[in-house]
Amino acid sequence: MNIFSSARISRIARLLHNYHFWVVFALFVILIILHYTEQLGIAGTTPTIRFGLHRHAMDRILFLLPIFYSAFIFGVNAGIIASAVTLFALLPRAILWSPDPRDAFFEIASVMLIAVVVCLWFRAMISEQEQRQRSAAELDTMQGELQSHIRLSRSHEIRLEMLNTISGMLSHTLELETLLRNAMNMVMEVMEVEAVLIFSLDEKSQKLDIIAYDGITDRFAQEITGMKVGEGFNGIVAQSGEPLMVKDASRDHRLTREIVLAEKIKAQLIVPLKAKGQVTGTLCVVNRRPRQFLLQEVNLLTAIGNQLAIAIDNARLYHEQQVTAAQYRGIFENASDAIWTQDSEMNILAANEATARLTGYTRAELFHMKTTDFLPEDGVKTAADMQRKTLRGDTVGEPYDQRLIRKDRTQILVRLTSNCIFSDGKPVGFQHIARDVTKERQVENNLRFFTEQVIRAQEEERKRIARELHDETAQQLIALTHQVEDFAVHNDRLSRDDINILTSWRDQLKNTLQGVRLYTRDLRPPVLDDLGLVPATEWLIDELKGTTGMKVTLKIIGDERRLSTEAELTLFRIVQEALANVRRHAEASVVEVVLEFEKEKIMVSIMDNGKGVELPGILEKVSHNGKLGLIGMEERARLLGGTLTIQSKPGSGMTITAELPV
Repeated sequence: MNIFSSARISRIARLLHNYHFWVVFALFVILIILHYTEQLGIAGTTPTIRFGLHRHAMDRILFLLPIFYSAFIFGVNAGIIASAVTLFALLPRAILWSPDPRDAFFEIASVMLIAVVVCLWFRAMISEQEQRQRSAAELDTMQGELQSHIRLSRSHEIRLEMLNTISGMLSHTLELETLLRNAMNMVMEVMEVEAVLIFSLDEKSQKLDIIAYDGITDRFAQEITGMKVGEGFNGIVAQSGEPLMVKDASRDHRLTREIVLAEKIKAQLIVPLKAKGQVTGTLCVVNRRPRQFLLQEVNLLTAIGNQLAIAIDNARLYHEQQVTAAQYRGIFENASDAIWTQDSEMNILAANEATARLTGYTRAELFHMKTTDFLPEDGVKTAADMQRKTLRGDTVGEPYDQRLIRKDRTQILVRLTSNCIFSDGKPVGFQHIARDVTKERQVENNLRFFTEQVIRAQEEERKRIARELHDETAQQLIALTHQVEDFAVHNDRLSRDDINILTSWRDQLKNTLQGVRLYTRDLRPPVLDDLGLVPATEWLIDELKGTTGMKVTLKIIGDERRLSTEAELTLFRIVQEALANVRRHAEASVVEVVLEFEKEKIMVSIMDNGKGVELPGILEKVSHNGKLGLIGMEERARLLGGTLTIQSKPGSGMTITAELPV
């Protein structure tokens, strides 16, 4: 759109700088003033007779002058436009002020008819002149084609032989530099040209880079490399995907670089390089004298270009494969993880040094073994199942843990990743990557054991403290409260002030007793041990509603039943911590707790409509933000073989779901 607008503006600018345009414009202005003198109040209100015609009839005839002038100078289209302008200039007087509109319309029609006839005559003259020019050009072209045909006839057999030679050469070499050099030499000989240039198209930058040339200077090559698609002759071919013949580049308006003139380049034939239906570059042959290439030559060079494009693509793929293979070999050999490949029968085909260190076998020994040779019986079954699932394209949950038997018969635990190897679209084997995680799993198991012991000790300590608070501290506070009441009631010698002081002490003792009871329930609510998870959860919900005023609901799904002490305590602590987080941080108004009892598992979900948070991808990272309660909930669920998931986004509340096997 911008190019179109710029071209239009350029044409208008050239027109305004043409004095013929202003002559036509001046004639129109003068004739319009003469035709409307009475209406403009300039002079002369009495019609006069000129050459036997009424004055306005003469005015209408004079309008033929700018029409003929426009048609002669600017062409037939300009004459038609001038006729249209004349019609619009004459109609107002004929319609509004003419004493005899019928005569006026007749005169206007006559003028328009004469104008059309003259314009058609001009068109016929121009067409005849153009036909003569085309005939002369065609004669020159035929002469050039005749000369080219003679040249082509003399070398036809040689070119066919050279084309076969090029095809054979391009299909047997994968070295790009050698391929390009041989191709240019043969193209110059076959096409009888002075220079050959080969450009490659960069898909990202959409630029043509020269990758090989012969017969031109290095300076010229440096100047033309990097041209954009659509720029210059080669850019036009890269954009259109069609061959382009240039008889004389020095006189072609599409020339974009002055360096072409300095190189004295005249005739050019440019064809696209196409591979897999896509333009990948251009092939250009050059002469330093004008030359008309024949259609047979165009077809011949196009065929060479297509073969060359395929050969270049194959050479680049070969080079990339060589580089990739070298990189993979380096990664394979130097990897710290054990990597080995096997066929579908589990015969080991390749193994790196890390595999030898992991298994205890030498690499030479591994090449005569199967993967099953260092797997225990259950591991062989697991490996076979994974292999079948991988071949079916099923998700196998990789990586997975697998036991491995070393050469010294000791067993280690490895983290194994398996991938299928394909050849021609068919699976032919597997690649395995293994890492020894024996110590890591031992550390994790130890840590889990210690964590479990800490949590159990913590719960036991909570239970002991709660029992002591209930059985000793609370009872002592109750007794002390009764003693204060009895002392205040039965002692007649106390003054009113003394009684008030004792009453205040009694109230403080009752408040302290209430606090001790609340602490006791928080540490280990008796309702959990006596009645189970559901009543304990209802107690937590009632407490939250009473202290915050939130709308909190409990939903039970499935058949309610008692669980093991560990499961009930774990779920209770998760609900307790989640509701505490809602009270402290969520700023929510609605909370829903869902307990779902299933045959083999139980799920609890706590959902709120609070402000939510942005969670990291890994739950353990929330500890860096001080959210240790979430980590504690996740650890409690994991100790019983369960899972904890958290879903939250800023402004969308939070959902905590715990799932435990039962």
